[in-house]
Formats: sequence, C-alpha cells, structure tokens
Amino acid sequence: MIPFTDVRDAGALLQRAGLALPVADVDTITVRYDSLFGLVADLRAMGETSALVDRSRRPGTRALFARAAEIYAERFSDSDGRVRASFSVVWMSGWAPDASQQKPLKPGSAKISLKTILENPGGP
Repeated sequence: MIPFTDVRDAGALLQRAGLALPVADVDTITVRYDSLFGLVADLRAMGETSALVDRSRRPGTRALFARAAEIYAERFSDSDGRVRASFSVVWMSGWAPDASQQKPLKPGSAKISLKTILENPGGP
C-alpha cells in the first residue's frame, strides 16, 4: 500500500540510482478471506497499518470496523461470501555499472523485426 510505487517509477528509481541494466516488474496476487478481519490481520502482519503520520490517534470503534466489513463484503465478496483482495508486488533488479557488461543496441539495428517474430514464432 505505502508508498503506492508504480512499476515505471521503480524502474526510473533504479536508473536515477545509477544502476545498469535495470529491470522492474510487478506481480499481482489475488487472495480470498472469510472476512475483512482476516485481511486486516494479514496487513498487520506485513506491517501495512497506521503508516500515515497525520492519522487520527483516536482508536476506531467496533461499530466503525463492523460497518467497514459490511461495505467491503458488499463490494468485494464472491458468490460463496468470501472477500477478495489484490496485492501488487514490485520486483526490482539492477547491477553496479562495469565495462564488461553488455551494452544496449542502437535503435533500428535489429536484423529482424519483432512483428515478424511474433507473427511466426517457429522461425522466419
């Protein structure tokens, strides 16, 4: 959840850090819970709660959480009554620059077009 990193931002961060051959990818994982409270338990275990500095310091009431569970169930429950949640995991990789690393080719230097390969995956 926090800080809502986009995969493009992650790749740009690797480049700004001066890493060579940066790669950023995202996996979206959908999980199901019996209720919102199972989801909240997992979020707490991941350290994804109360991350906002300017949040209210007053604890939420039981009625607040019961109503939140009702709304979440209305919007995100499956036919069996279980609720769904999706997590995006951003993977980042980069290397310290070195003269021995491969260098990107100049645009337009390919010997065969990507379109040709995609239209005929067995070969030209």
